[in-house]
Amino acid sequence: MNTRARAKAAEQFGLLTRRDALDAGMTPSLITAAIRSGDLVVVRRGVYALGDVWAELDEYRGRHRLRSRAATLVMHRGWVLSHDSSADEHDLQLLRPAEPHVHITRPGFTSAWTRYGVKHHYARYRPSQVTEVEGVAVLDMARTVADVAREHGEQAGVVTADSAMRHGVSRTQLLEAVAPMDQWPYSTFARNAIDLADPRAENANESLGRLLVMELGIGDPDPQFPVRTEEGIKWCDIRVGNHLFECDGRIKFLPPERGGVASRPVEDILWDEKKRERLVSARMLGVSRIVYADYWGDNRAAAIKRLKAEYAISEARFGAELDPRLAREAAEIRARFGWRDRGGIDRSA
Repeated sequence: MNTRARAKAAEQFGLLTRRDALDAGMTPSLITAAIRSGDLVVVRRGVYALGDVWAELDEYRGRHRLRSRAATLVMHRGWVLSHDSSADEHDLQLLRPAEPHVHITRPGFTSAWTRYGVKHHYARYRPSQVTEVEGVAVLDMARTVADVAREHGEQAGVVTADSAMRHGVSRTQLLEAVAPMDQWPYSTFARNAIDLADPRAENANESLGRLLVMELGIGDPDPQFPVRTEEGIKWCDIRVGNHLFECDGRIKFLPPERGGVASRPVEDILWDEKKRERLVSARMLGVSRIVYADYWGDNRAAAIKRLKAEYAISEARFGAELDPRLAREAAEIRARFGWRDRGGIDRSA
């Protein structure tokens, strides 16, 4: 690698086309040597990433985002990033498919084909729906939600719709994006996802947990329910009646270097979880735990059976309607803090 090549890559998110490398004075043999040494990583045919840039990116989002940007360096004018690729650029949450693709769209009648890991879509969109993220042309958040739901289904659509609403996109904007798609394939998935969307879900796990609880048929889930305890306010993921559903993910037990968010020893986190559950249960509330594996395949049916049984126990002990005192306290807390600002609440309040 030489200075001119690195400078060019710095202008392009750490990416370098083969033509860029040759123009910077690298010979074909030097390019091959750089790939063998790891100084360059082949992202797609004719596009490389600097090895140190690639190494710092996570596989879930960072590398997918770079693959999409690599595609923009070699694609013809008129295409914009869309679907999963625009969701990555907007930092929206996704249910990543088993075989993810780069997605690009240009105006035309609805059709699609996949080649070399890139899914090309012909679809109509308004010029006002195109925006830029760090100089990359992408479809806006509302249109992205509609496209993700049509591409991957209702569950995936809800996850991304929840995320978009947390970013400030209104339900009205989401509905406006899907309105012209009335006769498009799978547009029903998009409309259903928007109808079910709720920005109070903190992450994809809680979005999926809310959908699972809805399938129990025990009532409408109430996300981010505050409970006043002896040690301050505890915000619980989902409530129905006098029963709470907590969505557990491995991410909170893993350190950042392993893709998690844990800043303390796992045993301390687990101990705090146990104390928290004890404090909440003392307010005459039942608690169920949901893990990510519960959402899929045979595990889903088993989870629904278990959760129904656990809810029935709480209903028999505490009644079907939320205790009036808990309802009053929750209303007061929400009126004071709202649900968006709970992270800044004094936990001793």
